[in-house]
Amino acid sequence: QVQLVESGGGLVQAGGSLRLSCAASGSIFSINAMGWYRQAPGKQRERELVAALTSSGSTNYANSVKGRFTVSRDNDKNTVYLQMNSLKPEDTSVYYCNLVARVGLGSFVALGSWGQGTQVTVSS
Repeated sequence: QVQLVESGGGLVQAGGSLRLSCAASGSIFSINAMGWYRQAPGKQRERELVAALTSSGSTNYANSVKGRFTVSRDNDKNTVYLQMNSLKPEDTSVYYCNLVARVGLGSFVALGSWGQGTQVTVSS
């Protein structure tokens, strides 16, 4: 079973940047697609996939983050990153990573257990 630990969140002003990291255990990491999700505060909401990166390097982004977020991976370090630029207050969420599988054009499902996530708060 792959274990995932997210880090790098924090409080930032609108327009600022953060880089999230997701450290994974297990050799499956290098051959699996990875995704970043977020879950907004307040009512119980579904986790939203914001970025996915396949083992071949293909990327997929939610429309709300296109042009601002970039997902990347370092297979030697078993780590996937999410570079977030031009942050907006509506990006405030807990961010999670997970192994994902593509189930259709631009559509992925999460495969593993969820970690604790990392909180990102963007002030206006």
